[in-house]
Amino acid sequence: MEYRIETRCIHGKEQMIKQHPFGTVSVPIYQTATFSHPGIGHSTGYDYSRESNPTRSELEEVVSSLEGAFDTVACSSGMAAVTLCLELFHRGDHILCTDDLYGGSVREFETVGRKRGLEFSYVDTSDWKLAERGIQKNTKALYIETPSNPTMKVTNLYKMKELAKQHDLLLIVDNTFLTPYFQNPLALGADIVIHSGTKFLGGHNDTLAGFLSTSRESLASEIRYLYKTVGSSLSPFDSFLLLRGIKTLSVRLEKQQSNALEIARWLQDHDKIEDVYYVGLPEHPGYDTNLAQSRGFGSMISFHTDTPETARRMLEKIRLITYAESLGGVESLLTYPMLQTHGDVPAEVRERLGITDSFLRMSVGIENIQDLIEDLEYALS
Repeated sequence: MEYRIETRCIHGKEQMIKQHPFGTVSVPIYQTATFSHPGIGHSTGYDYSRESNPTRSELEEVVSSLEGAFDTVACSSGMAAVTLCLELFHRGDHILCTDDLYGGSVREFETVGRKRGLEFSYVDTSDWKLAERGIQKNTKALYIETPSNPTMKVTNLYKMKELAKQHDLLLIVDNTFLTPYFQNPLALGADIVIHSGTKFLGGHNDTLAGFLSTSRESLASEIRYLYKTVGSSLSPFDSFLLLRGIKTLSVRLEKQQSNALEIARWLQDHDKIEDVYYVGLPEHPGYDTNLAQSRGFGSMISFHTDTPETARRMLEKIRLITYAESLGGVESLLTYPMLQTHGDVPAEVRERLGITDSFLRMSVGIENIQDLIEDLEYALS
């Protein structure tokens, strides 16, 4: 029996519904570094927590169930998951990336990645023809964010899989914004899915985590070997917190999405807001593409104010909404990407992408919608 996704957020796969020790409903926190052996050459299945831990294993099984993955590894942060992914590549390999990419990923690629001899280039992958032209002889992977961070471009994953298959490339998709509740890239042909579990999966702005899910056994085996070697594993306690957060993923995301759609429409009608980027608006250029490959739109909104002064005033005046980095939690956050999430992206690249001093990004939470709108109205007054 295959349970529906809301149920799998709580219970995982059907075969995972089993008794924990002493009948505990929640998985225990196995706060141990090492495990005893029953005898020489024998193991309980767990030897050392850097490699595997029962609490973390249950979390990994739940995420695999949600993503439809063969296997998932849980990392200490989203960037730890990105770093682990880079370990799959070798000096001289080229990775073609979405141009509007999370600034931390760009920083990682342009420093650590290039130091290791990897090559990166960036194109607007929402135009698949540009992506095709960007493929080089040494290209080994396509690295996609959809919707992208922070300007919400939508990339056609079906087209990306065609390109990946034609050129024998890995298709890597950062699924942080939509989560497996709204989008399953592996089912659309991706080879690897990356998450910053800090965001929607954790959902409470209190835990750092990252995930790397893969669709096939050979790749999963390679990732597992690198995982235990590099040592980027998530702690048992943080694994417990992520399991707890995922239990409410479906109800949180439905409420956040509902709030986001109403706020996006409200922003469109405000005379101090010029452009609103939300993939749930039919006017969004990627609306139809997103609709064809996902089950929802998420709760991330970006927008341009009429002047830089208006943007700064909003950040100073908001009372309920918090001026902070990150996203995906139950609390609504307002972010200034040019100074925060994308501060390390070269200024000329930011300007080309539209990440200017009048550009803001909002992660919509689960507060009362009228309270949120009243706070925005006050901040814009």
